[in-house]
Amino acid sequence: MSTNYNRFGQDVDGGGDGDAGSLTVDEKMELITRNLAEVCKKEIITDILTKEKRDLKIYWGTATTGRPHVAYFVAMSKIADFLRAGCEVTILFADIHGYLDNMKSSFELLKHRTEYYKAVITAALLSIGVSIEKLRFSTGSSYQLTPEFTLDILKLCTLCSEHDAKRAGAEVVKQTASAPLSGLLYPIYQWLDEEYLGVDAQFGGVDQRKIFMSAEKYLPKIGYKQRAHLMNPMVPGLTGEKMSSSEVDSKIDLIDDAAAVKRKIKKVFCEPGNIEKNPLLAFIKQVALLVRSEFVLLEGKECTPKPYTDYAVLEADFAAEKIHPADLKQSVVASLNELLEPIRARFDQPDMVALTKLAYPAEEKKKKGGGGGAPKGAGDEAAAPKKGGGAAPAAAAGAGAVSTEMDVSRLDIRVGKVVSVEMHPNADSMYVEKIDVGEAEPRVVVSGLVGKIEMADLLNRNVMVLCNLKPANLRSIKSHAMLLVGSADNKFECLDPPAEAAIGERVTVEGFAGAPDAVIKPGSSKKVGIWETVQPELTIEGGVAKYKGVPLMTTKGPVTVATLAAAAIK
Repeated sequence: MSTNYNRFGQDVDGGGDGDAGSLTVDEKMELITRNLAEVCKKEIITDILTKEKRDLKIYWGTATTGRPHVAYFVAMSKIADFLRAGCEVTILFADIHGYLDNMKSSFELLKHRTEYYKAVITAALLSIGVSIEKLRFSTGSSYQLTPEFTLDILKLCTLCSEHDAKRAGAEVVKQTASAPLSGLLYPIYQWLDEEYLGVDAQFGGVDQRKIFMSAEKYLPKIGYKQRAHLMNPMVPGLTGEKMSSSEVDSKIDLIDDAAAVKRKIKKVFCEPGNIEKNPLLAFIKQVALLVRSEFVLLEGKECTPKPYTDYAVLEADFAAEKIHPADLKQSVVASLNELLEPIRARFDQPDMVALTKLAYPAEEKKKKGGGGGAPKGAGDEAAAPKKGGGAAPAAAAGAGAVSTEMDVSRLDIRVGKVVSVEMHPNADSMYVEKIDVGEAEPRVVVSGLVGKIEMADLLNRNVMVLCNLKPANLRSIKSHAMLLVGSADNKFECLDPPAEAAIGERVTVEGFAGAPDAVIKPGSSKKVGIWETVQPELTIEGGVAKYKGVPLMTTKGPVTVATLAAAAIK
């Protein structure tokens, strides 16, 4: 077979499994399409195998953001199928996409995180017996910054509406009320990846479907052919949503230790007989049985093994309450630890320890501060959920003990709503607001914003509030929180949480997990306080609120400001 090259002269022949040449077209098609949720433009694959009589070229991409998790095994097992079918497989480390999606990775971290992703995914593939010799690895920045690619981006920008771009990325890109332009570019970059990687098909999760369908619509408009799209089912996260690299509480990382796996699985909701929205059953079906072809149930305290090879039988037994949730949990823990042990061993090596510290410096720093449960009393008031529903404010970010590090994890910054505002009776420069932060009663907050932000712009507005400052008397009225604003060149703007964010939700910052202090005391001439230490690192960059360059996040997206591109947060 002759060597094929993409538009940059790079060899795109990755080869396939050594026995692929003896497979029939039907056998290849079965391997390529089995265990998928959906295949679009299947006729493209059929024509390549039957009329062109060559192997399919396919790519799978992953944005280099948070640490990869166990759901990646779904893609790894499917990549093994592609290789067995003789496909030429490219794995794309989408570093530019990691920046475009609300700057989940800064430019400074992109190189290190790309290296980390390559190392951990390689280790994951090897752990399930997939040879990487016939894989091709590519990095988005190796071609996405070229003049040719940029010109194609501009062409598509003239053809694609804002509505279509936003809709295309709706299931993948963080959606916010005041979304950055980068989120609209995200799917357009992904459309062009198909052309610039020289492939016939793209593989991804069903959450990518809208991007795939829009690629079929728009690539022909600039003279490029349509590709086939193959989609695998999504593995639900531990919290019920999809497992996501950037959502710490939803996932088990590929290098989590055995104790962490046990702790996370123990917390998973698993009701006897309930087979709906059960992340443990989903893991068994979509990961364990695909990778190992057998799941061993460990029954009782003696852990008596009972093997299952048919998921339907296991599900029926659980539905009939023949399997106890505790047995299911201990069995999933054992299965996960077996899968992860070879990856952990690789990442215990000095070079991988050093790489991990470079790729995720904040998280590694936090590990040194210890872990465990939050001490009794820490944030107890904030943890009480708002009457009638909504997020559990401080505990919603819930994670570990109060840190000893002087960082943002010790702040209780929550989404609030200004329900009333009036002039301070004793100070012309101050407002007195009542702000709902998810508690039984609104908090009284005194803000020196007269002449800086109009009263009408505050009333009924969702805002960000620092809730664990020690209450202070300000001209005879006690203030129980601080309203946070962005400030630059004598211009002040409120920080805006996403419109969908729950009142009382506590913001998080990737790499700085932990419970907040119950009360933050102000600094003094002898000792610098936590707020005084953290505040200089709180900034507005590109309209997004950040701490040390990492976005302040709610479960619905990052905290933003309307017009300030660069500012301090006060």
